[in-house]
Amino acid sequence: MSQEFGGRTGLQGKLTQWLRGRRPKEAADDGGREALLLAAAGAGLPLAPAAHPAPGFGCSCDRVGCPTPARHPVSFAWQTQSTTDRGQIERWARHQPQANFITATGMVHDVLDVPLDAGLEAMERLLASGIEVGPVAESSDGRLLFFTLTRGTPEDEDEWWPCELDCHPETMDEHPGLRWHCRGSYVLVPPAQLPGEGQSVHWVRGLEHPLPDPLSLLEVLTDACARHAGAEPDHASAAWPLRG
Repeated sequence: MSQEFGGRTGLQGKLTQWLRGRRPKEAADDGGREALLLAAAGAGLPLAPAAHPAPGFGCSCDRVGCPTPARHPVSFAWQTQSTTDRGQIERWARHQPQANFITATGMVHDVLDVPLDAGLEAMERLLASGIEVGPVAESSDGRLLFFTLTRGTPEDEDEWWPCELDCHPETMDEHPGLRWHCRGSYVLVPPAQLPGEGQSVHWVRGLEHPLPDPLSLLEVLTDACARHAGAEPDHASAAWPLRG
């Protein structure tokens, strides 16, 4: 594996080329979109409808100056609404043909969300070390999303570390480093369209890869983010969800 990805020049190396070459051809038709959504639900990712882009880099919601256009759920009840039920997802997908979908984290899976360059560097190290990476999505706004198992459901509810302790999904732009989406958070699930021509969220490693333990990825991702930011990594703080 290290030979396969060796000899890269900066961050535009062979791993980046490999990822671009393996990017799925996500069909624009309803059948391709629906199949990908059902595959996500079949893998255990609970889904709920989200907003979609509107003309002029806007959002389909009614909020004036929406701070997260096409990136948020359409219902305030998204946590209870999120489901893996095939029939419900088919109805949503067919009745809302332009809608994006979010997946609620902290139920079955978490997401480690990092800047693209740091994520590519970390993925190279993880794959070269033989560590199972799991599904990974890329967002055209420069983020790489590592899908992992959740931390689990503690017997004592007070042991939960909800994302709200750090920030809300709507304030993520204030936190450019590693974000750990766990209980109380969500991410867009591919295929999703973002404002701007050709902007999307798409799989670069599909759901055929099993969800790994987040702690098996965390140190490498934290190190890569620290180097990307020009700071020394803080391993003492890396054992907890960092950002929601």
